[in-house]
Amino acid sequence: MLEFEPVTRFPPNAVAFKIAVSIAIGMLVGFERESASKDVGIRTFGLTSLLGAVSVLISPAYGLVAMVGVIVLVALLNARSLVANHSLEITTSAALLVTYALGALVGLGHSFTPVAAAILMTLLLAWKVELRRFAGGVTMDELRSAVLLGLIGLVIYPILPDRFVDRWQLVNLREAWITVVVIAGIAFVNYVLLRLYGNRGLYWTAFLGGLVNNRAAIAELMNVVAGLRIVGVVLLATLAMYLRNIAILALFAPRALFTAMGPLLAMAIVSLLLLTGKRDDEPGRELALTSPISLRRVLSYAILFLAIQVISTLAERLFGNLGFIAASGISGMASSASATAAAANLSAGAKIAPALAGTAVVIASMASTLTNLPILFKRLSRSLQLKIVFSTTLQIATGLAVLAVQRFLVFR
Repeated sequence: MLEFEPVTRFPPNAVAFKIAVSIAIGMLVGFERESASKDVGIRTFGLTSLLGAVSVLISPAYGLVAMVGVIVLVALLNARSLVANHSLEITTSAALLVTYALGALVGLGHSFTPVAAAILMTLLLAWKVELRRFAGGVTMDELRSAVLLGLIGLVIYPILPDRFVDRWQLVNLREAWITVVVIAGIAFVNYVLLRLYGNRGLYWTAFLGGLVNNRAAIAELMNVVAGLRIVGVVLLATLAMYLRNIAILALFAPRALFTAMGPLLAMAIVSLLLLTGKRDDEPGRELALTSPISLRRVLSYAILFLAIQVISTLAERLFGNLGFIAASGISGMASSASATAAAANLSAGAKIAPALAGTAVVIASMASTLTNLPILFKRLSRSLQLKIVFSTTLQIATGLAVLAVQRFLVFR
């Protein structure tokens, strides 16, 4: 007489969830493969992932046997491709094996790991053209930059002392270095995005360049842009700077966003509104922006960040909140990202109030916007100078108005 396993081993609700997730994972990857006109598509990938989930539910030994079956399937797939097209389906084969493993993880009760891995794998498969174009244009300096980013984040950071190294409690090397690593990482990601998508149009170039370094991007684009497009370029580069500073503040001191978010978003919206009517675009330009990650740049940024943090801390201790805001404004003229990171770091360490940090970030962003004017005035006609002054004044006035309204509502 047949004996059935008790229901407790295969609870219907839990098993149904595992089956659904495993099939969804396989279909997600398979949809991308089928879109790429591969012989193995949605059904095969969905069934492979389901096989992984069901096989480990039966027993670990059965999971290993099923894995061998998938390997045989991959071998047959490549044999067929070799005979028909004289090529191997290496990427699709690897994706099929990974999909089986993700299905097995689902069967073992995991959810986040297989789902996240499936999404990232699908992105890697879908970005084939972009990644090939980027890899084909990667220079040795950029490769060294990526390695250096890993070095400063994974090797140097863990060995730094997690304490103040001075008796005035101004510098905590580990606390400062993690900020340097994150900001350097953000800059490098923005640089990669610029390399990948900067050729989509002039305004794309301006926006992505502004994420990397708005002042440098504006200075570079001034060499190749003429007429009213200059105004659009400046508006988009400054808009990118506002959004980047919001992101930095959100990472290190989210409580300070209550003060900074309103004014910075208001200035960004003003930039977008002023851009209306300037939508005529032209092909993107190759900006002569080098990789933001190099030993010299990282050390320079670390020194600048520490200097800004020490000066801002001393200004707050000696002159109170107004002293700190003034120091942040001056620092923003050198680097709004550094000034933002310093204010956020001090707020996260409970050395200043979140509201003060948010206000300082807004002032630093405004100061950075003003420092673009000398660059522009050297090469613009009188009419364009007036347009730039008007747009800059309107952005700053809007930001100050929102900041004042927020302060009034808080103390009402």
